[in-house]
Amino acid sequence: MNGLYMVLIFYGVMTVVGFFSMWSDKRRAKQHAQRTPEATLLWIAFLGGALGSLLGMQLVRHKTRKPKFQLLVPLALLLHATGWILFITA
Repeated sequence: MNGLYMVLIFYGVMTVVGFFSMWSDKRRAKQHAQRTPEATLLWIAFLGGALGSLLGMQLVRHKTRKPKFQLLVPLALLLHATGWILFITA
């Protein structure tokens, strides 16, 4: 399989992981259960799940008031988008 397809599949999977991690942590917060560490949520965003994390933040209203998430998740998305733009235009 072509390397580009593998990268696209990776980003697709990470997008789902990013969304699910936000949804799951929100659900656990409501249930007063053990939560996902914030550092883990941010790592998921920076490792390729930024789009899913941002969608999860907005759709399930999770971590939207935390300045760290307001700044870092969009920054992760911007970095990945910039990388894609540079890759496509190269």
